[in-house]
Amino acid sequence: MKKSNEVYRSRINKVIDYVNNNLHKSISLEELASVAFFSPFHFHRIFVAITGETVNNFTNRMRNEKAARLLKFSKKPISEISIECGFSSTSTLSRLFKQYFEVSPSEYRRDGKIKNSKIRKELFPVNKYHCNLSEEEIKSKFPVEIRQLPERRIAYMRVTDAFREGVVLSVFADMVKWAEKMDLFHSETIFGMSLDDPDVTPKEKYRYEVCITIPKNFEIDPSSALETTTLPKCKYAVTSVSGDLNLVVAATNYLFDNWLINSSYEAEPQHGLEVFLDKKNICNWDHFDLELFIPVKALTS
Repeated sequence: MKKSNEVYRSRINKVIDYVNNNLHKSISLEELASVAFFSPFHFHRIFVAITGETVNNFTNRMRNEKAARLLKFSKKPISEISIECGFSSTSTLSRLFKQYFEVSPSEYRRDGKIKNSKIRKELFPVNKYHCNLSEEEIKSKFPVEIRQLPERRIAYMRVTDAFREGVVLSVFADMVKWAEKMDLFHSETIFGMSLDDPDVTPKEKYRYEVCITIPKNFEIDPSSALETTTLPKCKYAVTSVSGDLNLVVAATNYLFDNWLINSSYEAEPQHGLEVFLDKKNICNWDHFDLELFIPVKALTS
């Protein structure tokens, strides 16, 4: 049997997923409580205990961060973004976005910079990750192909405050052990999935999921630490990278900051994937063998 804390965390994770999938609409506390199978009163107290923030703060943060992603990676009008992110009007989006990030949506779209970047200033000084490759060398080193992936059932372990030293690595080690025990290690795909943008999400709130594909009818032991969900079919832009962390960062930056904005695609509001090709060395982070996936769709005017 799961401990009560694990049950609560599992239910709150479902609420978090529900909020992220329904940011475009108004969601009542009663609706979220029903997703978690709690009374509204107990639900709110448990949500704060598990996440460290109120439902309202969490929802507003998710809306602002989704707006930041769409402003950066899509060409949608700001009026359309405001609707998609659940703001009552463009002026409301502008007011709350500037309140949160200290820059207006139009300024952010133009400059691509957030003054109130809560993670980059702490974790990623400009010279932290350095790659001695020219723009042409990077383009040549990371050719991009488009792949269509079908709907996939996955099991995952979610990590919050994922920049804490060693925490994600430890969860990958746990996932490998579990996959080997369940005889899934060789047949299934193990990958990481960032749920947040490190440019805009506060460090202690940054979430990362360690994931594995699972067969359609595979049953997860209820006492395990894993949750399950289904990823929708999606088109991805994919490139491979083999090297150290500097090279992984260079490839990721190239995909988002160069290839995407010069392609005939725009980002889909799904999460990017880091698929580990050398599963035997998943926990060796001195060298990575990865395929990086960013969700895309055909660019529309």
